[in-house]
Amino acid sequence: MGWFKTLDDMGDVTGTRVLVREDLNVPMADGQVSDDMRLRAAAPTLLELADRGAKVLVLAHFGRPKGERRDDMSLQQVVPALSAVLGRPVEFVDDCEGDAAAARIATFPAGTIAVIENTRFHAGEEKNAAELVAAMAALGDAYVNDAFSAAHRAHASTEGLAHVLPAYAGRSMEAELVALEKALGAPEKPVAAVVGGAKVSTKLELLGNLCSKVDVLVIGGAMANTFLAAQGHGMGKSLQEAEMHETARQIMDQAKAANCEILLPVDLVVAEEFRANPPTRTVGVDGVPAGMMALDVGPQSVSALEARLRAASTLVWNGPLGAFETAPFDAATVAAAQSVAALTQSGALKSIAGGGDTVAALRHAGVLERMSYVSTAGGAFLEWLEGKELPGVAALG
Repeated sequence: MGWFKTLDDMGDVTGTRVLVREDLNVPMADGQVSDDMRLRAAAPTLLELADRGAKVLVLAHFGRPKGERRDDMSLQQVVPALSAVLGRPVEFVDDCEGDAAAARIATFPAGTIAVIENTRFHAGEEKNAAELVAAMAALGDAYVNDAFSAAHRAHASTEGLAHVLPAYAGRSMEAELVALEKALGAPEKPVAAVVGGAKVSTKLELLGNLCSKVDVLVIGGAMANTFLAAQGHGMGKSLQEAEMHETARQIMDQAKAANCEILLPVDLVVAEEFRANPPTRTVGVDGVPAGMMALDVGPQSVSALEARLRAASTLVWNGPLGAFETAPFDAATVAAAQSVAALTQSGALKSIAGGGDTVAALRHAGVLERMSYVSTAGGAFLEWLEGKELPGVAALG
């Protein structure tokens, strides 16, 4: 991955003002950060630069203030949680441009870590406006992008700054790019992909790209209902997209032409209503009763998936196999996740997973820490799976 520079290429940074783009867009509840995963991901870069004597100036967005200052979207509320994760004090600067911000930064001793106010308080951030880029750049001497999760957006703080200051990838960005290269760029074959979730329509480009890159494509979630219905199976009251049947058939033809096996469920867990712990039945894909809906894939489908995993060297996973938030429709996702974790821990499988629902599902299954790599990036991870160029990554090259 030698096409971008990392912190190893920065040399002596003592006293250098380093603008570090991080993802601090964390969930809040009652004024407190309710999940600090993104803060923990930021820690290695921030601590390393501070320990090397830089003035570490953290740029980030929070929410969607649309160019207006809003107290409920100030990054000041994230400072205590970040300080707790880092185990050291964190300063706050109340604007990402201007003389007052520059004067405040000038007072910081080497090794200071400071959060700069929400970049999206300026309308120029999302427009990648040259004036804002220049004003932000005036606060720093170097730029580090450590926010892969925002790399699919060409904003001032994610892309613009990389063109006007010496630009480097932070440790989380570096780890993500290395993991993604191992997943699809130059993977160890055979490669399997598990794609779940509700809608074919939201994952069309992803499915199309994966067909040409992987050896086995496992389809689960309500998306599988659409594929099964497209093959003529009656799906009862199951969630499925009738208007996507032709598209589903085209994807299957595309996969066949690319010598990619598509693995669909062979059995399904059905219920009359979607709620916690209703009466359920496990039926073959030909046997979904008219008044029932498929809410999870069945045990035979999990066994077939596990057989493909044992034969694979690399796995890319995006999306759950069933409605995992509601018991008992988490059974297939949990069983598959535990198999993936066991194969990963034994050294037989390199497992790369990402996307919001996927992270939640792996956490629910208790295997988050046992995968090779879990991306918290959401939209950026999906766009990368779709084969798109990510502006924030491309700008580092």
